[in-house]
Amino acid sequence: MWLLLCHLFLWKPSPLAAKVAALEEAVEELLGQLEAFCGLTEAIRSDTSEILEETIPLIKDKVLEMNHVYAKIDKLEAFVKMVAHHVSFLEEQVLEAEKSHGTFLNAVCKLFQCATIPSFKNSRPPSVAHSYDLPKLYRTEDYFPMNYVGTKYPNH
Repeated sequence: MWLLLCHLFLWKPSPLAAKVAALEEAVEELLGQLEAFCGLTEAIRSDTSEILEETIPLIKDKVLEMNHVYAKIDKLEAFVKMVAHHVSFLEEQVLEAEKSHGTFLNAVCKLFQCATIPSFKNSRPPSVAHSYDLPKLYRTEDYFPMNYVGTKYPNH
């Protein structure tokens, strides 16, 4: 518009009119860039509100769900430690029983009466039979009931 006024009043284009036209084009370009920038900031605001209103509640729900999973894992770790303790205890008892009741060769000798092979005879006197008391056993169902939420087969 400014250029049109310059042409109407000035018959001859002057260097000032060219500078005004260049300045006007630069201002229009800057206004276009400002509009693009405002659109970008509005998109960021809408994305932020979407994150705050929709995504964060979903993340909170997943965190609560994962806390239940972590609790199950903690229970399972405690159970595995208890079973490992029982296994090591029973292993010690088996080793003691093997020591007190003789080795495998002694058992074979007793089966075959060691009559023909004198080297297998035991130089120790026969041991007195010891009674064995079973340790207190546990049931897996006591720790992980079959109707436990999140099990693979809840109805079994």
